[in-house]
Amino acid sequence: MSLKMPSKFINREVSWLSFNERVLQEAEDDSNPIIERMRFLGIFSNNRDEFFRVRVANIRRVAELSGNNLLSTGEDPKVVLDQILKLVLKQQTRFDRVFKRLIKDLQKENIYFLNETQISDEHIDFVRDFFVDKVRTNIVPIIINKRKSFPFLKDASTYMFVKMYNKRDKSDKSEYALIEIPSSQVDRILTLPSNDKKKYLIMLDDVIRYNLPQVFSIFNYDTIEAYNIKLTRDAELDIDEDISKSLVDKLSKGIKNRQVGEPVRFVYDDEMPKDMRMLIEKKMKLQKSDNLIPGGRYHNFKDYIAFPQIGNSKLLNPSMPPLANKDLEGVSSIIDVIKKKDVACFYPFQKFDYVIDFLRQAAIDPNVTTIKINIYRVANNSRIINALVNAAKNGKDVTVLIELRARFDEHNNIQWSRELEDEGVKVHFGLRGLKIHSKLIMVKRKEGRGENTYVHVGTGNFHEKTAKIYSDASLLTSDKRIANDIEKVFDFIERPYINKRFNNIIISPYNTRSKFIRLINQEIRNARKGKTAKITIKLNNFNDPELIKKFYEASCEGVEIKMIIRGICSLVPGIKDLSENIEVVSIVDRYLEHVRMFHFHNGGNELFFIGSADWLVRNLDRRVEVTTPIYDPKIQDNMREFLNLQLKDNVKARIVDEKGRNKYVSKKGKKVRSQIEQYNYFRSLLNA
Repeated sequence: MSLKMPSKFINREVSWLSFNERVLQEAEDDSNPIIERMRFLGIFSNNRDEFFRVRVANIRRVAELSGNNLLSTGEDPKVVLDQILKLVLKQQTRFDRVFKRLIKDLQKENIYFLNETQISDEHIDFVRDFFVDKVRTNIVPIIINKRKSFPFLKDASTYMFVKMYNKRDKSDKSEYALIEIPSSQVDRILTLPSNDKKKYLIMLDDVIRYNLPQVFSIFNYDTIEAYNIKLTRDAELDIDEDISKSLVDKLSKGIKNRQVGEPVRFVYDDEMPKDMRMLIEKKMKLQKSDNLIPGGRYHNFKDYIAFPQIGNSKLLNPSMPPLANKDLEGVSSIIDVIKKKDVACFYPFQKFDYVIDFLRQAAIDPNVTTIKINIYRVANNSRIINALVNAAKNGKDVTVLIELRARFDEHNNIQWSRELEDEGVKVHFGLRGLKIHSKLIMVKRKEGRGENTYVHVGTGNFHEKTAKIYSDASLLTSDKRIANDIEKVFDFIERPYINKRFNNIIISPYNTRSKFIRLINQEIRNARKGKTAKITIKLNNFNDPELIKKFYEASCEGVEIKMIIRGICSLVPGIKDLSENIEVVSIVDRYLEHVRMFHFHNGGNELFFIGSADWLVRNLDRRVEVTTPIYDPKIQDNMREFLNLQLKDNVKARIVDEKGRNKYVSKKGKKVRSQIEQYNYFRSLLNA
């Protein structure tokens, strides 16, 4: 679909960088525990890597095409790339400043980072032995001098560029080498033994630096210097169209090709001598368009997401263990519960175990005949997968629809598909041209003379790990209005040539955009009649131009619109005579806001929905996404309170505006930190 952009429209990439700046704000925030702030630096770094691998790479491809090619937004890709680079460099400076401050804050807690020059006598043996036992066999130095080209640099890896020379040798004879830091085999941040109250950490990089004389002992040089470099590559999968190959084979080849994608960013230690940097640029034929970015001593800060738990408990967030769900806790059969009423779960405030128990119980229930599920991302040691395998072994008809094209999880999903097939599970790989992003389970059970259907519709993946750190919701129901439609979704995915009519659920690519436009139009009609007209939506990303224009129209008609958008928001709120009735906030806190939730006032007959789809063109037109209505008044009350608490947040909520200033919501009145208050709310339900 080609749509003209609204006159007021924030560039998608600029908006995303603004979101990542909010993550950086969390690393800056003194109210957050120090180790959590370090982990936010890791999240920021990981986000930025993916941004370059996917978004910048895409813009760069358009910029390199012949002719005056424009982005779908009508913007000049070269102008956008220049804008991105300026923002990235600005954020990098800020990142380095935050990191240095956090190092000092750790020292106040008697936690010290040591580099290779600071290793004391008590740690020498440990560093040497650790290198010999754990590191040496995992590094392969490559000598550079006589090579015509620079060795191939893998995407997402960090390397050390090494220079060896004699200080007194005026002939400037130097030897250069390259070492990949083996962070996938060895922890990047190491805790050193200590006999006193002080705690010591050292980077794997510096363990290698300390032992470089041993690595290059065959060379007769008195000075060895090493500086970190990192190359980010285009992550777009190039899927060949050979019809003789299976999708699995095509994707497997595409994943391998991703590692050799075109460079989109080269980061180097800004302390690196000019001669070393020039040598790299010459041998790799790097240009300014490859985004040459000076950085600090260390790269790949994504490893800081796993920053070790060290020191006292105040350096970490207080524990918030998942709560029980009153309707599901301790019951012998979840199916028996949802036969009688709808049940919603809100993660990570409540336990994810109920979804696993739902499948486990179905796997051994003699009356269950069929289980179907669609999978986008799952955990490495997935209990979801184990339950499905168990169901197949118990003679159930088990079908798993696996989305092989889940970005950066393709390899895992290929492995899971093979394992499931080996266990007798029917595996389908979705639809050509449509990613399956919905979060659905369907269980069919013989009851009396017929068969009843029980379903799960969610906003998050079936992933035990992310369910502890992502804010998501799911509905468990046997309501035939929903269950019958969900069965049609599975039929559509398995047999797309059969035309389906969906009466109650909202599904992409069929009717998500059109359905929400109708709902917005209803609020517009109510506003024109002088009735109360309100819309509250919560999304991860909002970029669809048609829906943005519709919201501008609604605002001009007097509809009160409140949005909670975690990431990209291309809509510009608060513009007189355009969007003055629209408010947008973004919440970044200890949990990743991931739930998609919708509330329409609808003339007093309120409508509530949860779903898997963000409002991006891809989610509306090129993915299978499911949004379900919520009929149960009790669950509607839960959702209303959930949204109200977020709208009241004045601790972690930022105002989204055209300039990307990320100002915090005014802290007038009682402090409300929504994620903490939501936890307290769900805990209060246990005693209600």
